[in-house]
Amino acid sequence: MTTAKKKATVDLEKAMQELEQVVEQLESGDLSLDKSLKQFEKGVKLSRDCQAALTAVERKVQVLIDGELTDIAADDLEAG
Repeated sequence: MTTAKKKATVDLEKAMQELEQVVEQLESGDLSLDKSLKQFEKGVKLSRDCQAALTAVERKVQVLIDGELTDIAADDLEAG
């Protein structure tokens, strides 16, 4: 599982780096209209992919936090 989580993180980081490159290219103004449109489309896809990955990670973290809090509450009840 650790490998899968690490791979997802690496993919997210790679996608974010690609997105930054796309933004830099678009901001430079050196691209033709056709190339700008293609880069914009690529940027939108990368942005959506990043958002989906972040949402998935956020859900996993929330589940872990909720599970941990549940375990702590159960332990507190047993100790009391």
